[in-house]
Amino acid sequence: MQAVVRSLVSGGNVVKASVLQHLRVINPAIQPSVFCSRSESTQPARMEETGFESTTISDVMKSKGKSADGSWLWCTTDDTVYDAVKSMTQHNVGALVVVKPGEQQVLAGIITERDYLRKIIVQGRSSKSTKVGDIMTEENKLITVTPETKVLRAMQLMTDNRIRHIPVIKDKGMIGMVSIGDVVRAVVHEHREELQRLNAFIQGGY
Repeated sequence: MQAVVRSLVSGGNVVKASVLQHLRVINPAIQPSVFCSRSESTQPARMEETGFESTTISDVMKSKGKSADGSWLWCTTDDTVYDAVKSMTQHNVGALVVVKPGEQQVLAGIITERDYLRKIIVQGRSSKSTKVGDIMTEENKLITVTPETKVLRAMQLMTDNRIRHIPVIKDKGMIGMVSIGDVVRAVVHEHREELQRLNAFIQGGY
């Protein structure tokens, strides 16, 4: 998955560069309007602002709909690891938000499939007698983003820290969680739209 992320970013840049090179070859007369400064033309600025570089985590959460509006799946620090993993399996997810008992809005940490494999299976511990709070990644060690964080920045954080889920924090409270899959889908979608915009530009749509 990390290799896919890196190839998406680099591949998109290569495609964009190729299209712009095509512009220079097909119609040199339009070259100044493509490569002039912002003060000389607002046309390139509009293309850049609508590209995937400007997509934020907020945009990703909107595309996810209800699953990102605060109705995410969670467990408590007192739940057993067995129950947490059972919930992940039933809902086909790879991570659960962990909260303190009776305090659903207070983030205590996160438990993932990786935590289960490394801290239960590999160590030969019992999932039915181990509490989630004993193996979770604690809140003060979490990598987080805000709704304003750019998608490419979130992707970089996930790649650098080798994580697949990242909580979204606003005003010291958690408002959702996005996965590497959500981020990749957003980048792929924006790549397609950007190519369409560039193609429209070549055809005179701008």
